[in-house]
Amino acid sequence: MSNVLVNTIAEVRARVAAARRAGRSIGCVPTMGALHAGHGALMERARAECGTVVATIFVNPIQFDVQADYDRYARNLPADLAFCGERGVDMVFAPALEEMYPAPAGTFVDVPETAQYLCGQHRPGHFRGVATVVAKLLHIVQPDFAYFGEKDAQQLAVIERMVEDLNFPVSVVSVPTVREADGLALSSRNERLTAEQRRAAPALYRALQSARQAIADGVRNAETVKGAALPALAAEPLLRVEYFEVVDPRSFHPVAEVAGGVRIATAVWAGSTRLIDNVFCPAEESSARA
Repeated sequence: MSNVLVNTIAEVRARVAAARRAGRSIGCVPTMGALHAGHGALMERARAECGTVVATIFVNPIQFDVQADYDRYARNLPADLAFCGERGVDMVFAPALEEMYPAPAGTFVDVPETAQYLCGQHRPGHFRGVATVVAKLLHIVQPDFAYFGEKDAQQLAVIERMVEDLNFPVSVVSVPTVREADGLALSSRNERLTAEQRRAAPALYRALQSARQAIADGVRNAETVKGAALPALAAEPLLRVEYFEVVDPRSFHPVAEVAGGVRIATAVWAGSTRLIDNVFCPAEESSARA
């Protein structure tokens, strides 16, 4: 299936307005390209729920804390367009850098309460860049629904808080993480792993599952939960743990005791590649044996 490639803000607004006049709801899937099945799940959910689906492809420079990461981020627009077309996306908004930032950014959106720990602590300015570009994209496309993956759970929480606090007229839809058969969460960064690192990488999910099982078994102390999980990562010498935390699923503040639903999140380095993953432990599961 073909789709329309749009490069300018004026044209995407005009096409969205035409879709609205035709009575169609608008779904938006913001991405940075290098598309994989995880993005595909977002697009398929949007296709099932919306009359018109807009995917955005823009590598956002202000969310990278390391310039080299921005420079080497995978870019293959023809492949991404084909990927979107196969999943029924109606329109792809792929602006040039100058279209999104005609002058150096002078206005930013900050969500410090949700962004201060975990990735926000280790990647200063990252979530400010994410919130700013997502705010711009939502303002440009003005969708009814915007789709984000749970793999980037803290990012999702930041966007949800921004949308709530700033009264954006959009519903944020979260879509479960898509995984390889061995549990590794799909990510464009996985392509950077060596064969040996790729074999070690599923330890992230095993560790998260061990932590979740500890909570299901009645463990309430967060340090004890982490102690049950970290051996799975320690057993892989190619992996270096940046953080492994049990957090409140809305604020992403670490908790000392599990008293309701929590999210268990980790970031791990495999060489120069940073991998993140998380699992949610619902309140009923965490209280089942309390």
